[in-house]
Amino acid sequence: MADYYETLGVKKGASEDEIKKSYRKLAMKFHPDRNPGNKMAEEKFKKISEAYAVLSDTEKRRQYDTFGDQKFHQNFSQEDIFRGADFRNIFTDAGFDGSDIFSRIFGAGFAGGFGGQGFGGQGFGGRSGFGGVPPKGQDIEYPITISFQEAFKGAERHLAFSLSDGSSRDLTIKIPPGVADGGRLRVAGKGIGSPHGGAPGDLYVVVSVSSHPQFTRSGSDIDGRLKLKLSEALRGCSKDVDTLDGTKKIKVPAAVKPGTKIRLKNLGFPVPGKSVRGDFFAVVEYDVPESLSEHQIVAVEKLAEAGL
Repeated sequence: MADYYETLGVKKGASEDEIKKSYRKLAMKFHPDRNPGNKMAEEKFKKISEAYAVLSDTEKRRQYDTFGDQKFHQNFSQEDIFRGADFRNIFTDAGFDGSDIFSRIFGAGFAGGFGGQGFGGQGFGGRSGFGGVPPKGQDIEYPITISFQEAFKGAERHLAFSLSDGSSRDLTIKIPPGVADGGRLRVAGKGIGSPHGGAPGDLYVVVSVSSHPQFTRSGSDIDGRLKLKLSEALRGCSKDVDTLDGTKKIKVPAAVKPGTKIRLKNLGFPVPGKSVRGDFFAVVEYDVPESLSEHQIVAVEKLAEAGL
């Protein structure tokens, strides 16, 4: 762990104004909106924001100074560190919209995490770590693999496993329709118990989605192959196409080119938490035979004579 004072470029005895001034200068330099696509700048922004969240809070700073970096991080999760931190004025004064920057770079769990009302509206005192309510236990991750279809429709999984503290977990979780590969599902209170008598940590189920032999996913959209004979591609046709909602009939325009995507609206993946879906795209491929019969050769020659 890096020293928070070094991260912000201030001395240990720095005043509140010095800390704020230093953070503001660094935040403007490394703000993701000023460095689009720059992962190094984004990581730097995360680190300086974490340092500011601690050093700008009198109680958190006192405990950081008293117990040191390693002990502090043993007792405070990232959620605890950012709870109650107020960044809004720093960003709005500089012309940035500070309302969603942390949810964008840290994840949806940070949405609304400003002004002491983040993470369910609790202030930092809800888990003070030392001298107050005991800190929560350690969060854990548990990987699972589901099929492409299960990610589309949603599923349930029964989990049974042991933890490093000797306890065990036996539970059933619901996987929402539309979950993405790498998605993290939080199950509150199912992590490791706190050695200090606080609330247990949380369980994060990390979802891996298997590939599909016919379809590929891009966000909430699905691409599926649509194989056409040359005659169908040239003349246009109506064609049945397989989707995750069953077989659908699609109208193919004449002279369609390979790689063309024909859209079927609202037949993609559900968007978690919303009543909308992505789209299905039938991607045109030409079904070229491996060999031609004499009759087909004659037909191709006639096409050539016709300039096709």
